Amino acid sequence: MDLRDQLKNLFPEHEEQDFEMPEEKFVQKEPLICKFEKKGRHGKPVTLIEGFEGSEADLKIISKKIKIKLGIGGSEKDGTIIIQGDNRDKIMVMLKEMGYKTKRVGG
Repeated sequence: MDLRDQLKNLFPEHEEQDFEMPEEKFVQKEPLICKFEKKGRHGKPVTLIEGFEGSEADLKIISKKIKIKLGIGGSEKDGTIIIQGDNRDKIMVMLKEMGYKTKRVGG
């Protein structure tokens, strides 16, 4: 009697299921670029996060996490996350906690 037969006797209602490997998480090859910008925004400062290589849905999830944690507004457009204010340092720490490499550009 092998181990499976013994287990079936121990748990008669249990059905054996095939195990599927979970899908691998998408890996970002290039670092995300965090930069500060005021031009063309009537003097309002924003932090731009560029270089995301995943899907639009993943971009929105990351953007939402940042906006909720910092309690500020922002948007996603054309693969870029736009966050109100100069929050590069805080955002870079959050992105590193999420497993992304970051690069600070500008001042």
